[in-house]
This record gives sequence, structure tokens and C-alpha cells, in this order.
Amino acid sequence: MLAAAFAVLFGAASANATPSCLRDHKAFKLAGDTIAWTMKLAPGADCILGLRWSTMQIYKVEVVEKPTSGELVLVGPGFRYYAKPDFTGTDKFTLVVVGKNRHDEGKSTVEITVSRPNPPVVASAAGHE
Repeated sequence: MLAAAFAVLFGAASANATPSCLRDHKAFKLAGDTIAWTMKLAPGADCILGLRWSTMQIYKVEVVEKPTSGELVLVGPGFRYYAKPDFTGTDKFTLVVVGKNRHDEGKSTVEITVSRPNPPVVASAAGHE
């Protein structure tokens, strides 16, 4: 019954996880560290990503630098980034994550750069008339 209620409430706003949008990301440590992540997104696409790793509790996530070519929405201990339909070049935003890793409280800065995926290679039709 409860699952059916959630399906009715949230069915219209479906969210698809997009794990392939983040490339080679390493864990932050909540120890005053700064880490850089890169995302590849097509214009008009979005990416939703949680920030908690298995040994962490996240107390708070703050946006310290907003993106300029997309929209960023904090979703619990994570975020969702929407690339504008006319997105070109790169975009960047920075988050500060505050919480506890194992027994130690601390914070990390996560700098995320967003770029478009490489366009597919198209075979040339030159000489084939």
C-alpha cells in the first residue's frame, strides 16, 4: 500500500539514475580535502548523483559556486544537474559536503566540471554519389 502511494505521488516526476554521466570519480574523505570530478552531459540532459559513500553520514551539502550553463538542485545528500538545451562548452559548480566519515567529522569540497560528450564519428560520404 505504501509503495503504491509513493508511485502515485512521484510517478509523474520520474528520475532515472545516470551513473555514466560522472567519469572516474574518487571518494572524498570529509577531511578538509578538495576533489575534482568531471561529468559528460548532452544538451538538455540531466544527471542525478548521491554524495554519500558507505562509511559516511552527510549532515549538509552547500553550493559555494553555482553553474552558469545549467541548473543545480540539491536532493537530500546529493544533487541533480540539468544541462540547458543550448549547452555548449563547459560548466562548473562547487559543493561543500559536511558530515562524518567513520568516527571523524569534517568537510570536503567537490569541484565538478561538466562538458559535452564527444560527438559520434560519422563516416564521410565523399566520393560516393
